[in-house]
Amino acid sequence: MDLNPATPAFAQTLAAALPEGTIDTPEARYLEEPRGRYAGQAGVLARPRSAQEVATLIRMAGEARVGVVPYGGGTGLVGGQVAPEGAAPLILSLERMTAIRDVLPEENVLVAEAGVILADIQKAAEDAGRLFPLSLAAEGSARIGGNLATNAGGTGVLRYGNARDLCLGLEAVLPDGQIWHGLTRLRKNNTGYDLRHLLIGAEGTLGVITAAALKLSPRPARTGTALLVIRDAAAALSLLALARDQMGETVSAFELIHRQGFDFLAETMPEVRIPFDTIPEWSVLIEVGTSAALDPAQALEALFAAALEDGLVSDGLIAQSAQQGRDFWTIRESIPEANRRIGSVSSHDISVPLGAIPGFIGEAGERLAKLGDFRINCFGHVGDGNLHYNVFPQPGRSRADHKNQRDAIKTCVHDLVHELGGSVSAEHGVGRLKVGDLERYTDPAKLSAMRAIKAALDPRGIMNPGAVLRAV
Repeated sequence: MDLNPATPAFAQTLAAALPEGTIDTPEARYLEEPRGRYAGQAGVLARPRSAQEVATLIRMAGEARVGVVPYGGGTGLVGGQVAPEGAAPLILSLERMTAIRDVLPEENVLVAEAGVILADIQKAAEDAGRLFPLSLAAEGSARIGGNLATNAGGTGVLRYGNARDLCLGLEAVLPDGQIWHGLTRLRKNNTGYDLRHLLIGAEGTLGVITAAALKLSPRPARTGTALLVIRDAAAALSLLALARDQMGETVSAFELIHRQGFDFLAETMPEVRIPFDTIPEWSVLIEVGTSAALDPAQALEALFAAALEDGLVSDGLIAQSAQQGRDFWTIRESIPEANRRIGSVSSHDISVPLGAIPGFIGEAGERLAKLGDFRINCFGHVGDGNLHYNVFPQPGRSRADHKNQRDAIKTCVHDLVHELGGSVSAEHGVGRLKVGDLERYTDPAKLSAMRAIKAALDPRGIMNPGAVLRAV
């Protein structure tokens, strides 16, 4: 479906209908994405301050048949926030919509506009004695509208769920310019189709989220953290089961770390202290949050003792202070940056059924070895089956040396994931990077239904064209 470019004349028309300063020429930062795979086109930039202004922009873009690319914090890793092809779009940034409209600790609810930075939402919840548990590496710059649009995951999914599970209601502008006033705080509301769940994870292709009612949780009174050396990846699953048997839902994070992650940290970020004299082949980072009546350190010590007896662990460290716990997390949270400095040939955000994780790790390594000699850094949220399986060149070589192998490597990994009943996009979304993967691996009935929904809600095809579904 042909769209028109966002021209200077279109910009002038928008400027005349909106408050002064809303319309501008996009700076370079609006045309970039973190992995450098795509460069966006410099169309027109709009920075509205209200849902009504967003509605005006969407309505006018529809009338002019100009594509709209919603822009949050720009931290997405699959190119959903830039449009490298087609007609130059209207870039719609939510960065000025930063009001926290309400905090209701008795209801465990916080209402925020889409442009609020995730870390600011966490802080507002903390100030109210509550927890907003969505936590990820980009939380200092990612905005909640983008987190919801991509159904962000992070480290707390095991206990608290994805972004989808933390949202009670939405305010959003639909592709025809209507404002959907769905900002309910209800936990039970069976009144037909749930548009909230349709828009969450749609990556701006079905509308623009402008505000959300978010679900808060009680803050754990006490927190414990441990870094344990495990026998192998299979032992991680047994250890997770044992931890949940002993500590129930107090287990809030369970992260798998391979030796390669420590090696990359030592190579590129020596300031990050590694607490082992001998780097283990596999380890797990566990965090538990308990009531005041329970001692998390004692619980973790009991877990270690039982796991040692079962042959699951051989060594480990239990944080003796809050600072030591933060130091353990610094290791885990620094691995993506170390990966970036090394430069991956191909990175994969995948999920498989928990029981398939050891088999996937072994089989994927064998298949990739047939394509060449690579270093593999496998780490991630093993508690929910989400692995970041990244392939790197050997020392002395660069990602550019393997440029022609990138597609073959990706297909090798993703084919195996599909064979095991997994997903080739666990928490980063589809964006533009994985449109072909969606077509290759998604059930045909689901893909047909997605296209029908897109055509029904966005018949002009203006909403984030080329993201998630191929533009036609």
